[in-house]
Amino acid sequence: MTANQATLGNSTSSVLGRRLGGELITLRTAAGLTQSHAAKVLSSSITKVTKMERGWVPMRDPDLRALCELYGVHDPRVVGGLLELARVDRERRKARGWWSDYTIPAVLQEYVSLESAATAIKAWQPAFIPGLLQTPAYVRALRSSPAASVTKGPEPDEEFIAARLARQRRLTDDPPLSLRVVVYEAALRNFPGGTATAEGQLQALTRAAALPSVELRIFPFSAGTHPGLVGSFNIISFAAPGAMDIVYVEAPFVERWVEGGEAAAAYDELFERITERALDEGESVAFLHQLRKEL
Repeated sequence: MTANQATLGNSTSSVLGRRLGGELITLRTAAGLTQSHAAKVLSSSITKVTKMERGWVPMRDPDLRALCELYGVHDPRVVGGLLELARVDRERRKARGWWSDYTIPAVLQEYVSLESAATAIKAWQPAFIPGLLQTPAYVRALRSSPAASVTKGPEPDEEFIAARLARQRRLTDDPPLSLRVVVYEAALRNFPGGTATAEGQLQALTRAAALPSVELRIFPFSAGTHPGLVGSFNIISFAAPGAMDIVYVEAPFVERWVEGGEAAAAYDELFERITERALDEGESVAFLHQLRKEL
């Protein structure tokens, strides 16, 4: 689903709700049960179960525990992960976060709200500096470049920059967002705004790499080609690594969510393959220093 939300009557489908609903469908199917069985244990209608599985409505903890019991799911880690995902979804639905004070495109607003609730993000970026690490000068130059013609929204540049800086506070919050990011060398040699932008941005990347919550790696030209070059993606985690991942894939004219399952696992595997071929953290910082000397 490419829209930030889908609606049905007075119900709203959220990315997290659909992720949780997908997990419930998988568990129910594995147990060989139908929606009628789920409705009976919840003393509810099949319509309610359908809404729960499609992410139309927030999940209550008692209902979730009852379904886990019915489906034979007793592992505390699995049950705990589902409960945590349901909690985050409930809070995200009712919260009026800082992003509500800014003019942010609908899909990006959904992404930002999830980023705000996440515990960890893995990001691969072959073309640009990741948003969580961009300087105001880089953002300003990027939004005035030809690259902005297919992605720039109606919001004023300074408001967009202020929102981006607000996002970046997650890296130093208590607890901080854990960020693992791999950047392709091309993104470090093709700065919007030229050398004036590059100097400050390279300094910012070096500072970010020193944060305990950030793992920054560079994928050099010398590492060759790989499937990740087709586009950027972010893997957003809300619980134990891999347990509740959602993937945000961005390309010109389209953004899409990969809400768990084998597809999300494939992106996680791809990220690890990219990381294995990238420079390690120390080498990456040395690479940034060398680029600054070449300016």
